Amino acid sequence: MKLKDLLYKADIKETIGRTDMEINAVQFDSRKVKEGTLFVAQSGTHVDGHDFIEKSILSGAVAVICEKKQVEHFEGVTYIIVEDSSIALGIIASNFYGNPTEKLKLIGITGTNGKTTTATLAYNLLESLGFATVLISTIRILVHGKEYPSTHTTPDIITLNEIFSEAVELGCEYAVMEVSSHGIHQNRIAGLHFQVGVFTNITHDHLDYHKTFAEYIKAKKKFFDELPKSAVSLTNIDDRNGVVMLQNSPSVRYSYALKTDADFRAKILENQFEGMLLLLDGKEFWTPLIGQFNAYNLLAVYSIARLLGIEQTEILTHLSKMKNVDGRFQTFISESGVVIIVDYAHTPDALENVLNTVQNIRTRNEKLITVVGCGGDRDKTKRPEMAKIASGQSDLAIFTSDNPRSEDPEQILAEMEAGVEAQNFNKTLKITDRKEAIKTALKMAVKGDIILIAGKGHETYQEIKGVKHHFDDMETAKELTKQLSK
Repeated sequence: MKLKDLLYKADIKETIGRTDMEINAVQFDSRKVKEGTLFVAQSGTHVDGHDFIEKSILSGAVAVICEKKQVEHFEGVTYIIVEDSSIALGIIASNFYGNPTEKLKLIGITGTNGKTTTATLAYNLLESLGFATVLISTIRILVHGKEYPSTHTTPDIITLNEIFSEAVELGCEYAVMEVSSHGIHQNRIAGLHFQVGVFTNITHDHLDYHKTFAEYIKAKKKFFDELPKSAVSLTNIDDRNGVVMLQNSPSVRYSYALKTDADFRAKILENQFEGMLLLLDGKEFWTPLIGQFNAYNLLAVYSIARLLGIEQTEILTHLSKMKNVDGRFQTFISESGVVIIVDYAHTPDALENVLNTVQNIRTRNEKLITVVGCGGDRDKTKRPEMAKIASGQSDLAIFTSDNPRSEDPEQILAEMEAGVEAQNFNKTLKITDRKEAIKTALKMAVKGDIILIAGKGHETYQEIKGVKHHFDDMETAKELTKQLSK
């Protein structure tokens, strides 16, 4: 593609050199530059791409997008100066792949909790209704059933456009993607054309990155502020920031709720370990999914489908067959009759939601044991909160390692323990080894007891000192139950 065509709609301050040259690839990673590449130098959080301009040119880059005028100019290389390279990259990447999201109905889902479940359920619903669909989620990336590796909540913009381009070629009509606050803040969704934007909720998370809750809200809100007039936005109005999200959005606005008046409403009629009975927009509906948080997820998916013009009965028929997403309130009962729940809850709000769900279903004649940890190199302020919630709502809370990353796991557990209220100290344990912590919980449980293993959910690894070791909570729990039953 010609460079001048790639620059269509990009906000350019100055061009030095010719723009009629052929571009074979667009790249922001200097290590991947080849002959005929357009290199985009981004000012990153940890690394400044401008430091690698010379390296990229020596590797074959024929044009450079940058935010700063370069002191040294290489002959035959075109320099395009822009205000923000990350935004320019989004527009250029979309142009390079033929603007695929203009040919798809793209649904973006953002919020602290519920993104993965809502996105996955929406994908499963659309696929079951016969629509070829794309899913971009934390757990997996799917293009009409074909799986790609997933490394971030929001992949880089070049990868996204490549995936969406292939989806268009395969005849996909819809795309559903999780949109993280990091992705929004870093302009990793720039140049994408969203038709639907969904807000699930916002609670305490990612303050290691955003620093303040106000900045975290601002990052989420930016997504809705930048939706076009032709888009539709959908917000959970039960969340106190639900209205705030859409305040300046030029999109057509809709709401959903369990507790307040909204465009789309649901009510929980029954809630058991086997499933829930919901009254959804006036119709009774049974689902094997459990808990209030799943009622919100299902209502969001139902609302999306209705806004896409799909008929109510058709939605409910297919939605009633949907099962739990991996690592999201995944339940099994051991041979000894212990109920084991694995959930990704890794924020105070998510943990409280899961524990409230268990409390609403349990009989109180059984013990509730919670195994929980907190990740290293992440928001430290949530550690005491999570420990306070776990110890306050459980008969026994076992604090253990999550993904300690570069931190000392013992120090993480000490910071968690600081949040335990005095009256709950006698019902907490610290067991650093996660497998040993799960094993201890299983040994202490008897028939009818409930064990919640929280924090990692679908993850199949544990990251310690920069190394990822295989570790799957559900797999580990099942293996240990077999060992202990012998």
